Amino acid sequence: MVVDGGPSWTTRRGSNPRLEEQQIVDIPSTPTADTRTAGSLLSPSILTAAIILSWYLSNIGVLLLNKYLLSIYGFRYPIFLTLLHMLSCFFYSFLAVNYLRLAPLQPILSRRQLLKILTLSVIFCFSVVCGNTSLRYLPVSFNQAIGATTPFFTAIFSVLITCKKESKEVYLALLPVVFGIVIATNSEPLFHLLGFLICVGSTAGRALKSVIQGLILTSDSEKLNSMNLLLYMAPMAAAILLPFSVYMEGNVAAITVEKAREDWFIVFLLVGNATVAYLVNLTNFLVTKHTSALTLQVLGNAKAAVAAVVSVLIFRNPVTVMGMAGFGVTVMGVGLYSEAKKRSKGTVH
Repeated sequence: MVVDGGPSWTTRRGSNPRLEEQQIVDIPSTPTADTRTAGSLLSPSILTAAIILSWYLSNIGVLLLNKYLLSIYGFRYPIFLTLLHMLSCFFYSFLAVNYLRLAPLQPILSRRQLLKILTLSVIFCFSVVCGNTSLRYLPVSFNQAIGATTPFFTAIFSVLITCKKESKEVYLALLPVVFGIVIATNSEPLFHLLGFLICVGSTAGRALKSVIQGLILTSDSEKLNSMNLLLYMAPMAAAILLPFSVYMEGNVAAITVEKAREDWFIVFLLVGNATVAYLVNLTNFLVTKHTSALTLQVLGNAKAAVAAVVSVLIFRNPVTVMGMAGFGVTVMGVGLYSEAKKRSKGTVH
């Protein structure tokens, strides 16, 4: 982590005329052992490329594993699967923050802040459970097409909740986002109404979480980086999901143990799936740390298209030319939206 060391000598010279006659020599700070070690092993460009590749592999991997488990393998317990994801995220986040020191530990400072994180956990649970459940009914390609409309819902919730309005250019960029998904929906051979509605709910929940997160964790004392936020949200989400899983999915733990006795491969699938689910969050954090939030957004636009192509190649789900065209229009609209948002921020500043 890079920490600014305060105003430089060059900035302060003008405040004292006597310093103008002296030659000021900036002495660079001594690099830490961690910096020297990392630099000797990997160049910054190679490290960044490796992190971005890991981000792509983990994001696409968790989608494909969820689809395989819930739809093809027949493990039809999306709430329990999400519960395992949350437990995994808590375990790995605890190790990453407290032992690997990938991010500094940020404690919860007040009951008010705790309630805010709990609110985010509820929305997070809803979004992830709906997303996993939709994969039982929809192909990954169509799931990703719907997920690409997140900016549309974000813009709606921003107006409804924060009364924040964007420029006309930003709203115009959302038109192809919606138009593309309409084309893709009408042309989807494996369209399933319930799956579609659940996936739309997941996308809306994801957008709502981002808006609420920006709203309720805005003060400097309450801001948490994504690693610490996940550390606190994951156990709360698991506690929320447990009674719903027991009530709606029965004695799923015993059922899973029985399945494991018959086929040990399910243990590998569940552990691997839960681990990759955490890697999605870890690589999100690392990509943002080594590049920027805008780069992550651009990569996300391309990820949806890559995931759709990979899923079609693996699962062989039928696609139509109109469906592909609609997905392409949606992705293009998301790209235009990102550019419009960038220009809008530049104009404001």
